[in-house]
Amino acid sequence: MSAVWAPAARPAWLEADLRSDQAGETGAVWIYRGVLALSRDPALRAFAQRHLATEQRHLGLIGTCLAPERHSRLLPLWRLAGWLTGALPALAGPRAVYATIAAVETFVDHHYQSQIDRLTGDAAWAPLRELLDSCRRDEVAHRDEARAHADSARPGPLLRIWCALVGQGSAVAVRICRHV
Repeated sequence: MSAVWAPAARPAWLEADLRSDQAGETGAVWIYRGVLALSRDPALRAFAQRHLATEQRHLGLIGTCLAPERHSRLLPLWRLAGWLTGALPALAGPRAVYATIAAVETFVDHHYQSQIDRLTGDAAWAPLRELLDSCRRDEVAHRDEARAHADSARPGPLLRIWCALVGQGSAVAVRICRHV
């Protein structure tokens, strides 16, 4: 592991961001596990399996940046929250799942981009910035694919409320993970 990844060489804000990234990728893995647990739709299952593989890869990559003792102590909660975030919309059908994924990935795109922006300009952080940008690009592709599969009709009020709740919940989870 290079000095770039060494915790002693990192500012506290970056350590907190990486903890939130690791917890978020954990939640993402469990979102797709929740979808797969309850959905029987073949196209949705294929979508979830592909994206699960990507999220597991992200989790492994972010894991190389953060020592296990620095992980969020609330990982069991993030696993449960992720599973419910995938399973509950799966009960309502593909449209709800795709809308949920689009909402989550919209948040994640902004979350990663803010970290990338903060690391820009310092060559010492270039490898980490590239890793985060690679993950961000994958998440944007997930969001765009979910939007392409979503019904073009405007979502109903319950689905709009659900997606707003998912976005707000993601923001709250990040704030918590930065500290716990």
